[in-house]
Amino acid sequence: MVPRGQRDPEGLLFEISRPGRCGFASPPVDVPVDKQDALDPRYTRTEIAGFPELSEVDVVRHYTRLSCLNYAIDLGLYPLGSCTMKYNPKVNERVARLPGFAEAHPQLSQEASQGCLRLMHDLEAALCAICGMDRFTLQPAAGAQGELAGILMARAYHHDRGNPRQVVLIPDSAHGTNPASAHLAGYRVEQVASDARGCIDLSALRRRMGEDVALLMLTNPNTLGVFESAIEEIARVVHASGALLYMDGANLNAFVGWARPGDMGVDLHHLNLHKTFSTPHGGGGPGAGPVGIRKHLEAYLPVPTVEKEGDRYVLKHERPRSIGKVRSFYGNFGMLVRAWAYILALGPAGLRRMSETAVLNANYLRRRLEGVYHLPYREASLHEVVFSDRHLEATGVRTLDIAKRLMDYGFHPMTIYFPLIVRGAMMIEPTESESREELDAFVAAMLRIDAEARRDPELVRTAPHTTPVRRLDEVGAARHPILRWVPGKVARD
Repeated sequence: MVPRGQRDPEGLLFEISRPGRCGFASPPVDVPVDKQDALDPRYTRTEIAGFPELSEVDVVRHYTRLSCLNYAIDLGLYPLGSCTMKYNPKVNERVARLPGFAEAHPQLSQEASQGCLRLMHDLEAALCAICGMDRFTLQPAAGAQGELAGILMARAYHHDRGNPRQVVLIPDSAHGTNPASAHLAGYRVEQVASDARGCIDLSALRRRMGEDVALLMLTNPNTLGVFESAIEEIARVVHASGALLYMDGANLNAFVGWARPGDMGVDLHHLNLHKTFSTPHGGGGPGAGPVGIRKHLEAYLPVPTVEKEGDRYVLKHERPRSIGKVRSFYGNFGMLVRAWAYILALGPAGLRRMSETAVLNANYLRRRLEGVYHLPYREASLHEVVFSDRHLEATGVRTLDIAKRLMDYGFHPMTIYFPLIVRGAMMIEPTESESREELDAFVAAMLRIDAEARRDPELVRTAPHTTPVRRLDEVGAARHPILRWVPGKVARD
């Protein structure tokens, strides 16, 4: 039997409210009440105008039905490209919930926090070994904040050399947070074109490099899933002008254990612990975006840093040229615990197998689909592959329609319309988590959608058909959002 919440749209609490219903009623207090501890009646109220009235079972069933509508990595493939939505081992959650970690107050003294400090110290050392960097800051709470922290360190580095510079170069296939972070840090952003292979155009880069360029922000592998094979030459071109090479590490899952950014000539880069090291962020939960740097940037690390002095671990605040703090306390500590548990559980061989399998899975999907779906770039794929809707132009079916129809087959849609240099892009990243059976089921759905688009385009253009909420006016929702509930007005109107 299909739960009612999966058959019909679930109403708002305000809509299912019924006058006189009550969730909980406590008996009268039968012990003396200390008037000094009671709230002043002037600051309390007995009623809230328009507040929903529901029984306890009404509320429980409402939220349980809503939870049944959620898609999660524990239910199936989450093929979002560039997001690395892998399975999160439950042992990571168990470790993160150990009382010594979960209940550690951020204002505990260093003496009472030795276990937490040691974990951060050891995690930093592991990330340095994995990425070929000299130091890491674990403070940034997400990849975008890691980008900003890295750019601010680069700015401080150039300022100390008498020329803070004005420009950050970013390839046209970059993540949208790259130009946003550079702009927020006070730089002017200039775009560098990609070549026919989908890699950065080296000749265009050489022409543009100059003493006004502070750094190049390069994603590698890039958002087409293509490895920038000329990375060492790119580093030489950038360094010859006195600039720095920044690597967006959102796609690090493609080569963990096989290659290291530091060995490629990268000066600084962020990575996403919540992507590469197992904690999917699809629910909007906390992230972690540590930034790795080479020795010449160490003076600018955010404070405090975690250091080992003899047998003790301490927080060091004395760093005169630091860019300061970038996050309250020391970042999202729970994410650090999960990442460290993941790294320890896999070990060096397991991490290599992880990235190896991620690349294998992506290329399996590519081989199964490339004869049907249009593949705009023919370079070898690593952890993800980008298709387009070009093969269906004559049918009128577009990428959005394919993504919506996938929902009817029980799959979360892939990333769509990104990277921007591919018209009608469909960006698929299966990660290493998926079995061949799950990949085959996804391929079967994609092939069936293609056949449907050619036989009955209207079926696909009006999808989804089986979800509680059908095709939405997404443009209207973005431009005219309803941010406040108004009595008598249904939000779905």
